[in-house]
Amino acid sequence: MSCGEGAAAAGWLLTLLLTLAAGRGAAALLRGNGYDGLLVAINPQVPEDQKLLASIKEMITEASFYLFNATQRRVYFQNIKILIPATWKANNYGKPKHESYEKAEVIIAAPYWKHGDEPYTLQYGECGSMGKYIHFTPNFLVNDYLIDVYGSRGRVFVHEWAHLRWGVFDEYNNEKPFYITGQNQVKVTRCAADLTGIYVCEKKSCTEGNCVINELTGLFKEGCAFIPERTQTAKSSIMYMQSLSSVVEFCNESNHNREAPNLQNRMCNYRSTWDVIISSMDFNNTLLRTNISLPPPPTFSLLQKRDRVICLVLDVSHSMNGDDRINRLRQAAELYLLQVVEDSSYVGIVTFNNEGEIRSQLRQIVNKDIRKELASYLPTAAPTGGTNVCVGLQLGFEVIKNQEGNIYGSEIILLTAGEDSGIIECFSNVINSGSIIHTIAFGPSAAKEVEQLAHETGGLTFFASDRLDSNDLIDGFSAISSGSGDTSSHSIQIESAGERTESCKLFSRTVTIDSTVGKDTFFVVTWQTAEPPKITLLDPNGKNYTNKDFEVNTVLQVARLQIPGIAEVGEWTYALMNTHLSPQALTMTVTSRAANSTIPAITVKAHMSSDRNEYPRSMVVYARVSQGLSPILGANVTAIIKPGTGDPIVLGLLDNGAGSDIVKNDGVYSRYIYSFSENGRYNLKVCVQRASKTVRPYPIVPWSHSMYIPGYIENGKIQMNPPRPSVISNEDIQTRAGGFSRTASGGSFIMSAVPTRPHNDVFPPCKIIDLHARTANDMIILSWTASGDDLDQGQAASYEIRTSESPLELRDNFDKAILVNTSDLTPQHAGYKEIFVFKPEAFATENITIIYVAVRAIDKASLHSDVSNIAQAVKFVLPMDYLTGNTEYSVSRIALLGFGLLTAVCLITSTTICALKKKKKVVITETATTLL
Repeated sequence: MSCGEGAAAAGWLLTLLLTLAAGRGAAALLRGNGYDGLLVAINPQVPEDQKLLASIKEMITEASFYLFNATQRRVYFQNIKILIPATWKANNYGKPKHESYEKAEVIIAAPYWKHGDEPYTLQYGECGSMGKYIHFTPNFLVNDYLIDVYGSRGRVFVHEWAHLRWGVFDEYNNEKPFYITGQNQVKVTRCAADLTGIYVCEKKSCTEGNCVINELTGLFKEGCAFIPERTQTAKSSIMYMQSLSSVVEFCNESNHNREAPNLQNRMCNYRSTWDVIISSMDFNNTLLRTNISLPPPPTFSLLQKRDRVICLVLDVSHSMNGDDRINRLRQAAELYLLQVVEDSSYVGIVTFNNEGEIRSQLRQIVNKDIRKELASYLPTAAPTGGTNVCVGLQLGFEVIKNQEGNIYGSEIILLTAGEDSGIIECFSNVINSGSIIHTIAFGPSAAKEVEQLAHETGGLTFFASDRLDSNDLIDGFSAISSGSGDTSSHSIQIESAGERTESCKLFSRTVTIDSTVGKDTFFVVTWQTAEPPKITLLDPNGKNYTNKDFEVNTVLQVARLQIPGIAEVGEWTYALMNTHLSPQALTMTVTSRAANSTIPAITVKAHMSSDRNEYPRSMVVYARVSQGLSPILGANVTAIIKPGTGDPIVLGLLDNGAGSDIVKNDGVYSRYIYSFSENGRYNLKVCVQRASKTVRPYPIVPWSHSMYIPGYIENGKIQMNPPRPSVISNEDIQTRAGGFSRTASGGSFIMSAVPTRPHNDVFPPCKIIDLHARTANDMIILSWTASGDDLDQGQAASYEIRTSESPLELRDNFDKAILVNTSDLTPQHAGYKEIFVFKPEAFATENITIIYVAVRAIDKASLHSDVSNIAQAVKFVLPMDYLTGNTEYSVSRIALLGFGLLTAVCLITSTTICALKKKKKVVITETATTLL
């Protein structure tokens, strides 16, 4: 390949990689006007129910036409794939290609405990960023009584699709259901503002059952609910209340309610949902369908994966000589075969240099003997020869074909350390093979193109450096589990640590085995010299394990102990003493599986915001800690980012709702990373620990979800829905989890354009996203989380706070808004809580009751952050005619109306609802007061 050809190929790969990085997390592709390949996956724990499949089809078919009209004849759903779990009976379903439960955009699973049957989207990126998945419960899909609460399923699907695909947010606010407008009126938090309805008080907290105003806030006291008219003329908005039959549009610039204190305004700088949607990549080149006919209904493919088929394709070329590479490969691959790969999987082994060799045909793992036999076929020495990745892959395909007859749905773990200029020659065949390629780049010279194979086929990418105290290779193999959704069979990494230990010194740590794991628990020690270290392992009951209890292999330099039965819950302490005269690297790896197949184990999933980045763009490290679909709070999460040769970067990740963390207490921990020491591959690893303690429950529903509608007014009568079902408390879940330890590989990413010399400060403080304002007398009290000198690290030099009577002035002309004196405000270190009190001059004017406030941080290089979210400060003034401003509805008229509606409620609702509402209700129409 000539230099010109090489540059062209590299440019093509870079462009394609950047495109893929931007689209990670979304399998569906927009072809023309139709979404192709949307993947819906059913969790293996869901019992077989053909009604479920029929309901999924009906929901998405309805959603397709609703979406087409909502996007002004732009997009619809074209081809849908439904992944059937292997636990269901075989029924001539198709065979998956790259599809897996882990990649699904829509999952059907048992309720996430806080939401019950409420549909929601896991969404933790910034405005315009794609979410991770939509979650529907089987009960939501097969029981029609929830249609009255949320509207038809197709409409709900479009609401959630907008969260997932286009990164817009809800236009209501359960925390702040009402707000005061600039005209001193109380309104329900919504978009658009022309939806009609009444206010009904349901809870005991309402004084004498009335919807009454809290004189301190100017808002209704808790217990007042907005009940919409079922028959409306308003066409928007889908992100507020898609359940209404008239609602067929997203809010746009002409009807967007910028005053409403909802997440859409806060996260998207007061842009309308349609403005965000139309700016997405989907609509860059998508034209309106000029054909007057509706699009065709979507087609559905039913797929079912059976036993896992996987082949290890391992490099044994000259590039594997030196740095103990071949032995480290054997240690990691043996751990994978003995401890990680799931029972019933079919596994084969191929090695390659210039040529390939089949070490083992596919063998089904049905017992420990098969696992040990497969491990015996791992390479023991690295012969000479060049690196030909294509030969290895083709031989791996041959092994799979011998058993399966085709390659679709199989997996290959490709490990290579050598450069290979010819790898691009087999790209097309490999990508079209139907096999998922996971790649492990070993050392700094591994072929630069291998990540492309993984990205194109839906595989994972890992990088292992030559640092001998690193466990990167073992971490990479440990992270390659099946994508079936059956986490009870997955191996979970409890501990992965290494240290260069001096002679006669100890490498000692404590790990916690929690109640969700304990089955098939292994402790694995590696070293570098002829003799093993002195091993001491103490379980929570004081039982001591030593070298004699471990299975020691002095050739491979590995010692392994399997704890019989279910490992004891509690703290396990290990100590490794280097008995050799010279320093050496000692490592410990602990893996386990779920103790009970019906109780999800605590897991950690880590990833970067992109897989390829160019300096000086910053990145975000994410770690999602959960038990099943339930978030785990209060953990200490540390990310370790390792380059090929330099020192690792260590970051503590936070779940505090500030900086890169969009939602507080959602179990997603994150942090910005901006400082890189070199170009090339980096490896991400996350360590998570939590002591056994009670974590304060957090009552707010954290994720984007469909609103629970309390009821409707139909033909002048109130029709109440059943009260929202109670769910298991957060406190119960958190307490039951107790203490735990986890480590997880987050794969690899590639950096380019990193300067070789010290660079100027180019990183401003991060945007403040949690600014909050409240009033006390004539003072405004602001609170927010401190940003840093560089993004969310260090300490800013100063703050600039400005106020305005218009949020758009702060957004669009911040420099021209009124400046607040902050000379006595010294920024704290990033992550600490800031509180600032000031008296705005505008409050001296009686007719000014609402002020908008924003802030930006400035560092010592005079770089400033983006303008924060805009907070609303309300100075409530109770007018004399507070409840009599509208002559059509006096106080007595309101009371009579309420009494009449109360009578209607008791007559038309069930006995159960009336019993729950023993107190009389007084309702207020939205036109009844000057405040409404």
